Amino acid sequence: MWSLRSWRRAAGTRLSRGRGGQIPAEVGAPAFWPASAGGGIRILAVAIVAVLCATAIAAQESAPSYYRDVWPVIQMRCQGCHQPAQLGGELNLTSFDGLAAGGMSGPAFVAGKPDESRMLQMLRGEIEPAMPMRAEPLAEAEIAAISDWIAAGAADDTPEEMRLGVATGPIVYHQPPVITAVAYSADGEWLAVSGNREVLLHRRSKIGSGDSLVARFSSVSERIQGLAFLRNGRLIATGGTPARFGEIQIWDVEDRKLRVSNMLCHDTLFGLAVSPDERRLAIGCADHTVRIHQATSGRELLRMNHHENWVLGVVFGGDGRRIVSVGRDRAAKLIDASSGAFIENVNLLRGELAAIVRNPRIEAVVIGGEDRVPYYYRMDRTRKMLIADDSTLVREFERQDGEIFALAVDPRGDRLAVGGAAATVPIYDLETGERTATASGHAAGIYTMAFDPTGAELATAGFDGRLRLYRAGDGELLQEFVPVPLEGELRGETTAGGAP
Repeated sequence: MWSLRSWRRAAGTRLSRGRGGQIPAEVGAPAFWPASAGGGIRILAVAIVAVLCATAIAAQESAPSYYRDVWPVIQMRCQGCHQPAQLGGELNLTSFDGLAAGGMSGPAFVAGKPDESRMLQMLRGEIEPAMPMRAEPLAEAEIAAISDWIAAGAADDTPEEMRLGVATGPIVYHQPPVITAVAYSADGEWLAVSGNREVLLHRRSKIGSGDSLVARFSSVSERIQGLAFLRNGRLIATGGTPARFGEIQIWDVEDRKLRVSNMLCHDTLFGLAVSPDERRLAIGCADHTVRIHQATSGRELLRMNHHENWVLGVVFGGDGRRIVSVGRDRAAKLIDASSGAFIENVNLLRGELAAIVRNPRIEAVVIGGEDRVPYYYRMDRTRKMLIADDSTLVREFERQDGEIFALAVDPRGDRLAVGGAAATVPIYDLETGERTATASGHAAGIYTMAFDPTGAELATAGFDGRLRLYRAGDGELLQEFVPVPLEGELRGETTAGGAP
């Protein structure tokens, strides 16, 4: 009798007629096939193989799966409060091993016995505290999927390539990582820089001394795409893990604690913006949405679906009543930030857009992206919009040497810095459009920039993993350093001891 493996092997080999009409021996044909059987038997055999393979695959897909059915629910609804940086109930849900180990109340589940499993009892609200805490209950289908998985034996079927493991200490860097976000605190004391699954906090006054790294905020997110300090001492970090989840983190800078971790979307978040009153956050998502969240709790307030592709940048207007968002669909969309209603496209469509920044003095934005030209637009029209209307355009700046990835305007609205695929950062007078300085020294593309609170200093970083500080007035390089500790140079307080 043939095994299923034999049938699959036969199906995967091209059948061709050999001498006397025989099936070649390497196919593994059964000995009882006569040489004269002809093509009819071969066709029948292939059909049987296809049916058996399809049946086996269907049975495999219908079986309860931790990786397919349970992990996505835990990742989106539970992981925010149960991770190394915020270990609610001493339960770490960033890996199967953490789930299996349980927390301070004991094992999370009993394999084969869903009704005796504590996690299900809490998800169903049968025991206190009901989970998720202070959030909407899981859908019945999600609870049923977890129950079915436990009943089937609670096996871990996570593919090996998706097992990220859990760090047992600080992230170790063998080379500088790509830097995608940088931000100054409002008083200029702190400089936050993205790393690999962490944010590194440097004291500005000590940069250059070799002892500026003060703290490292570990994250479950592989990438940090946005950073912003609030005046109340909180640090907002947004990012995520590609093709898995997005995350909003809210850190208390003084006590180095993660206050909020909110999972959303199914991909990395982009384009963090903070409202002028610092009560709301706006972010762009790969699912084509723009979302507005509370800056204190991370709770979602509004979701807008006006874009047709990834949203990569967002800014608030000066009074916080409107936002402008840009993305791969080439549009700079003006949206009511209270109702979510689409107002109009600010720009004439050209290439894909990757960056946007607002002039802090007036209702005007600069956008840039694929076609290498920074465009300066007013947010309000002086006349009724016409077809192919570009009447809100204030000016086009000079064409850059590469695509634009980052834009920054100083707090007074005087200077514009443009970063991208080119290895230099031109600095312009925002009102006249004249280039006033050029910041040089990068070996590759620039992905993030920020002016300090005085507007006198510009921080730039990107592909080469080095942070450079320039004098904004003339582009002179003031400091250049790798903001992460390379192997053998571990320094700085580490919060949460790493991440999965």
